[in-house]
Amino acid sequence: MQMDNSLRMLGIATKAGKVSSGEFMTENAVKSGTAALVIIAGDASDNTKKKFRNMCEYYEVPIRIYSTKDELGHSMGKEFRASLAVNDEGLAQAIMKKMD
Repeated sequence: MQMDNSLRMLGIATKAGKVSSGEFMTENAVKSGTAALVIIAGDASDNTKKKFRNMCEYYEVPIRIYSTKDELGHSMGKEFRASLAVNDEGLAQAIMKKMD
């Protein structure tokens, strides 16, 4: 599996301890104001996508629908992840630049 640059950056952010993953931790990061970017897997459920879209719009946090659960998890050195939050503004900007 070939990893693209944005997934590599996500791996770097994880190693730096700047990522909250999983639905509960992502929600906590957004609501506490520490999330600088939320990434949702493209194959996550419609309910999960809608929940995080609404939450991110309310708390004014950028959100991206990107990749698959397996690829997001693999880039973090974990199993699969449907949602995650990057908690560092600089890393979040770099990851968004690679995605766009």
